[in-house]
Amino acid sequence: MAVRPNPRLVLPVVAVAAVLAGIYWLTTSLGDDDRLTAAGTIEAEEIRVAPEMPGRIVAVLVEEGDAVAAGDRLVVLDDTLLRAQRERLQAAVAAAEQALAAAELNLRAAELQEQQAEAAGRLQDRARQQLAWQLEAPADVDLPPWYLTPDEMLAAAEAEVEATQRALDEAQRRLDALLASSAHAEVRQAELRLGAAQAAFVAADAVFQRALSARAAAEVYDEASAARERARHERDAAQEAFDELLGDERHDEVRRARAALAVAEARRAAAEAYRDAWRTGPRSIEVALAGVRLRQAEAARAQAASALEQARAELAAIDVQLDRTVLRAPVDGVVLTRSASPGEVLPAGAVALSLGVLDELTMTVFLPEDRYGQVDLGDEVVIEVDSFPGETFRGRVIRIADRAEFTPRNVQTEEGRRTTVFAVAIAIDDPSGRLKPGMPADVTFGAGR
Repeated sequence: MAVRPNPRLVLPVVAVAAVLAGIYWLTTSLGDDDRLTAAGTIEAEEIRVAPEMPGRIVAVLVEEGDAVAAGDRLVVLDDTLLRAQRERLQAAVAAAEQALAAAELNLRAAELQEQQAEAAGRLQDRARQQLAWQLEAPADVDLPPWYLTPDEMLAAAEAEVEATQRALDEAQRRLDALLASSAHAEVRQAELRLGAAQAAFVAADAVFQRALSARAAAEVYDEASAARERARHERDAAQEAFDELLGDERHDEVRRARAALAVAEARRAAAEAYRDAWRTGPRSIEVALAGVRLRQAEAARAQAASALEQARAELAAIDVQLDRTVLRAPVDGVVLTRSASPGEVLPAGAVALSLGVLDELTMTVFLPEDRYGQVDLGDEVVIEVDSFPGETFRGRVIRIADRAEFTPRNVQTEEGRRTTVFAVAIAIDDPSGRLKPGMPADVTFGAGR
């Protein structure tokens, strides 16, 4: 609900009437006792009540002139669509809560699995430590087996794996460079031919052995035997061509490169085996895997919690919108105008009704230029209204204009100066609440002097 404060209730016509009343004072306000009096109209602060979002009006619960208290329902907008959205979001919140509960169970299971893996690793590591203390160090190693910690040994093993991997990569690059050069094209061709011939012979021999063991028909046996013989001849020829390159410097370079690659692969495999031997206890792969699963479960739980928080936030946003389908009184007051009826569609910000704040009544009077200097801020005044004859009310000057509200063209004459008026605002003290906006009132200044 949006409210728009308006400092004055009185319409421009009323303001003009007040000016005219001030002018009327010029001819009537100077009594025999020379008291300073003026006339005006009681005003109240006006608050315009408007919806913050568009909607169709279902009900208007107040009429003009009704007194309302802060928080009272004034206008009700249609909330059918919002309530349907709220039901959907409630279901989404319930689903998110279930997802979070499942994620928490998975997290608990992952925690237990990690604890189980760590316990098994500690048992394994304890047995290894006991055995290690009983072993003697290799003859070429001065440190006893228990000297370095398992973590230090595992780190050394990891470093060795990385070093052997780099050596393997370098050996592979050297071999690839040799085989790609035109100088070694004949060697490469002989290698490929021999490899292909060997593969063809293995396949043909397998078919021949199958035909032989199955006692196949003579035609099948003969064909398999012939194919095997052709493959054997090609293999022998390829082997002979490959052997002819033995002793050739180009062939020797390739053989050395292949030997270096084979050694590098073997060394990398040995380094990995050595590293794996130190992956025991808390450093085991099982413990590491359990840790990864635990972190995954933690991430899933955090994601589920975030989804639930988002669903609840969306539900809260719908509740805020639902609350705004009811326009409520922002303050105690009285309904001044009602400009909306059931069935109408109000755009956001359109005024549905206005309230007057009766506990902050004011009035404005106009004094001539030659008399307004007799009034000071804070001066007390006596107020009389026709509705309560013989009764008086108290007021206080809260503002004195520093410019004339009405200035004739000619202000040089005494008469012109008397028709130059200045606005004086008065706050009215009415704890009984009997005074109402729009009542004409007379003011007598100098009540406290």
